[in-house]
Amino acid sequence: MINFNEPPMLGTELNYITDAVMTCKKLSGDGKYTKLCNAWMEEHTSASKALLTTSCTHALEMAALLCEIREGDEVIMPSYTFCSTADAFVLRGAKIVFVDIRPDTMNIDEKLIEEAITEKTKAIVPVHYAGVACEMDTILDIAKRHNLFVVEDAAQGVKAFYKGRALGAIGDFGCFSFHETKNYCMGEGGAMLLREPEYIERAEIIREKGTNRAKFFRGQIDKYTWVDAGSSYLPSELNAAYLWAQLDQADEILNKRMHVWDLYKEGLSDLEKEGHIQLPFIPEECEHNAHMFYIKCRDLEERSELIAYLRKKDINAVFHYVPLHSSPAGRKFGRFFQEDRYTTKESDRLVRLPLHYNLSDENVTYICETLAGFYKGGER
Repeated sequence: MINFNEPPMLGTELNYITDAVMTCKKLSGDGKYTKLCNAWMEEHTSASKALLTTSCTHALEMAALLCEIREGDEVIMPSYTFCSTADAFVLRGAKIVFVDIRPDTMNIDEKLIEEAITEKTKAIVPVHYAGVACEMDTILDIAKRHNLFVVEDAAQGVKAFYKGRALGAIGDFGCFSFHETKNYCMGEGGAMLLREPEYIERAEIIREKGTNRAKFFRGQIDKYTWVDAGSSYLPSELNAAYLWAQLDQADEILNKRMHVWDLYKEGLSDLEKEGHIQLPFIPEECEHNAHMFYIKCRDLEERSELIAYLRKKDINAVFHYVPLHSSPAGRKFGRFFQEDRYTTKESDRLVRLPLHYNLSDENVTYICETLAGFYKGGER
């Protein structure tokens, strides 16, 4: 079976984990490897501050706290996203306002956002699907005119850019994921990026259980105490050590994934030209990171048939999100703004193909040939 995903492993991970255990003798958070990862993210994104977290979910929760989301506030986001995007704000008592997506990028339709704003709106949460940026200039302009926070869900966006700016470092706050399904992984983990220095101290406090412990370890105070609401958002040094091995060789991982992505693009171009499938669209101002390669089928029925066919051929392809507004929790905690013109229709068509660091050229060729067999080889 060709696996849909395999976590990358470059060979130095266990060396760094051993170093954390045997040499550094520090397993809890904010040791040598956490600091290395934070510094790497700051250097590669130009964020004022990067803070490694236990998950992207927790980074989003930190962002909700920093935005001071309260009961009755409204937060605008796409319905085509993972539930964590909404959960972080629902936990603070917010009502989620789902806005339709663009069918070309699967990102929130920036042209619909402004009309969805009410006097209760507190934040906009663009989700950069597949590491392809939302139309951030428009979103930032809307947010500035209406005095709203912008929280980027850049879970899939590490080493992706919009007009030369790193995803996650464009809005007020950005959130990365280092889950094992992402380009760079630490098993479970994430990070928060902060654009404005004024939020750094409170972010550190929230991340450290509401204490000013970070200042204590920098020698700025002689003891630390509980000063605000917070939680424990620090990952273990073991996780950070695993991640550092990959960030240290980030370009190698990126180049391999881009190579696979390009092979898919070339190998499936004839099927697109002949009208059988639709391939991903990358706007000119976006530099993606080959987080995923997907195709779009005619409809839900064809997608189900295709996935079953690929499984029989030992190819593990999957569909992606079920739109949040159609879920029980989505109906309870949110509402869809105006018409669901594209969100459900386009999500029903999408199939994600295997893409990971270990995928061989031969695997990609086989997958492309199998898809050709399904659509025009009489094998259905």
